[in-house]
Amino acid sequence: MASITKYRKQSGKISYRAQIRLNRNGKTVFTESQTFDTRALAKAWATKREAELAAQKVFKPKEEPLKVSEIIQEYLTQFGHNYGQSKNYDLARLLRYPLADLDISELTPQVLINHCIERNKQAKPQTVKNDVIWLKIAVKTMRSVKGFTFDMAVFDDAYETLRREKLIGKSDERERRPTKKELWALSRYFAKRKRSVPMLHIMWFAIYSARRLSEITRLEWADNDNQKASGVVRDAKHPRLKTGNHKRFKYPKSAWKIVQRQPVTSEFIFPFNPDTIGANFERACKMLGIVNLHFHDLRHEATSRLFERKLGIVDVQQITLHESWKTLQRYVNLDPGDLDI
Repeated sequence: MASITKYRKQSGKISYRAQIRLNRNGKTVFTESQTFDTRALAKAWATKREAELAAQKVFKPKEEPLKVSEIIQEYLTQFGHNYGQSKNYDLARLLRYPLADLDISELTPQVLINHCIERNKQAKPQTVKNDVIWLKIAVKTMRSVKGFTFDMAVFDDAYETLRREKLIGKSDERERRPTKKELWALSRYFAKRKRSVPMLHIMWFAIYSARRLSEITRLEWADNDNQKASGVVRDAKHPRLKTGNHKRFKYPKSAWKIVQRQPVTSEFIFPFNPDTIGANFERACKMLGIVNLHFHDLRHEATSRLFERKLGIVDVQQITLHESWKTLQRYVNLDPGDLDI
């Protein structure tokens, strides 16, 4: 028999969820649910759907055991190349947790919630949220590819509790900008250390150009337009397009001067490992006693400086390559006290 559950959405609206659950040998082998505005509609759907399932003889076909770990591994093998290292790493990390050893039929809201409770002991809610998001995508994709049975409402039911109890959350919006004193200290530190990686140039290029660290090390000499002082970010960050999203940007004058000072030893302007640059920056901050400053904060600094120069939103976007004002706004950290009015 289907169960009809009444619940109130965040908007205050009352809805009814009809859920069908089929068991075999004491184990749930099939679940499906739909949400409706009225109890009558929910009951009508449940009655019709139960009749359809009975006609299909759902109890007779027996699916082969399929572990969550197999789904994740097959997804990474077939589709991992379409995405960045961060998502692939998050999915691969899930293989180390108990839920990966479960059969897909055993993946329930309770399992997801318990996983997140344990993960919150080690990571922040915004990091834990990625576990659920990527696992949902992997399961949904492979369900279509392999044709196994799974009710995606399991994730919806878990989300409701996870959000309410703050076990998952949105990423923190940083407002950290380096002070003049910190930039002066970092500049002196890097200037005294003549190493293979020109950290002084790279740090100030990041501040003047607003480029991400991963973008800085991918810039190519061949893409530069010397007449217009512009370059190209290949495979620019995008929520959907992971490859082929090449975008031309404008070098501010100070950034262009730094580029012109680089020796041509490779097809890349800054032919260095981004991990090495990040580690050098982190080490310098630690040595100088600079707390809670990340290399990516230099992008915030750069974007804020552009607006402090009174450039318009469209002009700033030609440099930072943000798709919209909503995303650009996260990088703008201005002090209202600096207004001259």
